[in-house]
Amino acid sequence: MSEIIRHNCGLCVAHTLHDAYSLIKSLQHRGREATGIAAVGNNRIDVIKWKGPVNRFDITDLHKIFPASNYHSYMAHVRYATRGRKDQILEDAHPHTIGGTREDRGDHILIRNCELAGVHNGQVNQEYLGDIDNDILNTGCDTEALLHIFKEQGEDALLNKIPGAFTLAIAAKGMDNIVVLRDKTGIKPGVLGWKDGKYGVASEDIAFRKNGGTFVEDLEPGSAYYLCADGTYSKRDVVTPKKKYCFFEWNYLAHLDTVLNGTSVRRVRGSLGEELAKDFDSENIDLVTFLPRSPEVAARSFANALNLKFEPVFYKMRGERAFQGSTSGEREKSISKNLHLLPGKKHLEGKIVVTIDDSMVRGNNSRHERDLLYNKAKVKEAYHINYSPPIGITGQDGVPRGCLFGVDMPPDDNFIARGRSQDEISKEMKMPVIYISMEAMLSAYNKLGVQSSELCTYCIGGNHPFE
Repeated sequence: MSEIIRHNCGLCVAHTLHDAYSLIKSLQHRGREATGIAAVGNNRIDVIKWKGPVNRFDITDLHKIFPASNYHSYMAHVRYATRGRKDQILEDAHPHTIGGTREDRGDHILIRNCELAGVHNGQVNQEYLGDIDNDILNTGCDTEALLHIFKEQGEDALLNKIPGAFTLAIAAKGMDNIVVLRDKTGIKPGVLGWKDGKYGVASEDIAFRKNGGTFVEDLEPGSAYYLCADGTYSKRDVVTPKKKYCFFEWNYLAHLDTVLNGTSVRRVRGSLGEELAKDFDSENIDLVTFLPRSPEVAARSFANALNLKFEPVFYKMRGERAFQGSTSGEREKSISKNLHLLPGKKHLEGKIVVTIDDSMVRGNNSRHERDLLYNKAKVKEAYHINYSPPIGITGQDGVPRGCLFGVDMPPDDNFIARGRSQDEISKEMKMPVIYISMEAMLSAYNKLGVQSSELCTYCIGGNHPFE
């Protein structure tokens, strides 16, 4: 089997096409490279996948392709890849399928009368996928392999035997419900929601709350949920949870107003800003700003804690995240064309500025920030402070870190922190760079009731969650 494709994504399950479209559009911050929908009816599953964000395909015409009388449920997905497979966007996009008749129409694909279809957020490495016959796989995506395991062994085998990060929804022809699984670690998020008298699922609660629905509960790690055609659901606990929630979901990936696993993203980022302010010498600092948009709450709390002036300095033309570009060239283009200095900032000349950022992975955003501040704003000095510890370092066990669970940070990535001290990173970036410590970050979480033992910190030097 070819290399497993890694991805961070958003997914949802709903009972009308309009709801599925609206819910997944509210999760666009989790992926913009491709969108897909599976329409599930009585003994029929049809799929469409298209390049680009949700609104690239008009909902009016989707209704024509999927007439409501033929279907009772819908699974939707937004995706960004991490391996730069630009030539195979639609092949790798979700839903993944078994069986069906495919029609390739250039920038979109139709797959009619599928046997199974699945949408997945997370990553399962090849070594954990068991004895899958490579000859039956059409893609290198872990989701397709998971569909075959489900077909042959069922959902209990997936939850009991497969170590990996997955929130996964599967529909099968002849099955009168959609099965939704969250692995025992809960690394990737997932929630149960309620709208118009029927239950559905989404990656984040914000999707339901933005669209007139109600949050019911976080999907329990190690459990199977069965969403029935009539809008009811049932739940079955399959394996004992071993919670290892991804800290990077709170720090960066999730929507600011999402509540993940019972803890507010907004409150976590505020707490991280307060931790950053401890032991920081604020003397001679003229103002605090942030790199749009995730770090704003942390920057405000940092400035408040030190009684410093807070002021927005940058803007973005679009809400897209350069982090989600699937190639280095696409990421750099997204930054240079999207991140700009606000007009009327001549008063920054000669000032000392602190920029708060959620993280520094490859340093692309930070280099552009540096050039804007030093070359255009003419600041005297710019401190770049991250509220995530150095990502991609080599752990004390000698193993190079990165993410193995579905975020765009594979261990062989070009990490700015790999093999460098903080002073060396500052020299490389040509500006002072400061990171929060692992201890300080975990303290910010502990204050909000999130125990360090329940967090996956592998990419910043922590233990492997499955070992």
